[in-house]
Amino acid sequence: MLVAERHREIIALVDKEKSVRVAGLAKLFQVTEETIRRDLEKLEAEGVLLRSHGGAVSIRSGGREASYSEREVSFASEKSAIAREAVRLIEEGDTIIIDASTTAWQMTKLLPDMPLTVVTNAMQVCIELANRPRIRVICTGGSLSAPSLSFTGARAELALAEYHVNRLFFSCTGVDLEHGLSDVNEAQATLKQKMMSIADRSYLLVDKSKFGVKALKRFGGLGDVDEVITNTGVEPATVQEITALGVTVTAAK
Repeated sequence: MLVAERHREIIALVDKEKSVRVAGLAKLFQVTEETIRRDLEKLEAEGVLLRSHGGAVSIRSGGREASYSEREVSFASEKSAIAREAVRLIEEGDTIIIDASTTAWQMTKLLPDMPLTVVTNAMQVCIELANRPRIRVICTGGSLSAPSLSFTGARAELALAEYHVNRLFFSCTGVDLEHGLSDVNEAQATLKQKMMSIADRSYLLVDKSKFGVKALKRFGGLGDVDEVITNTGVEPATVQEITALGVTVTAAK
């Protein structure tokens, strides 16, 4: 196994299990514990996990923003299923917002070339849609955030204030029944809040790992969302409490 491949699998495992042990990783990948320690040291330097005594922990509930490449490989199959479900909701002539989340980007890859207006702050969304001439793309502009390959800040917020859209498709770092919706990046959280305010309907695209996570900046409540599109495996009690708020919960398969 190549080093880069081992690193990707370590990242995915840490995000799934929330914490890992050096001994367990060494056995899993059939390398020495010293090799795993070097791997974790490098991954921590890249800001994708935090080392702990004897292992590493996920940064999902911490205070740092994961890189776009790390988020792209994390829970990739779940994100693809969620994206397929979300695309079914889009109709010709819609005006939509797509945020800078990797789940929303997966949805963009599946969009057919049809009459549609897409407002986004994500560089990857703009690039993906550049070869679909029937889709009109509006980029917010603003200050570039390198980890998320997106634009944020006052200029992006002012740009959004000029628009009204039918549907918003977005994700976030954390979804908690009490704390609500939150993001590790304050600027992203503020922009998502603005997006919700100009959309007729808001669709939250989150895999099951996001539930129960409280990130740094809260930007809304679960009741502010019209539909949560997630994957199978979310606790039934959690689904019941969300639906009690009048929010539809769809489990993509």
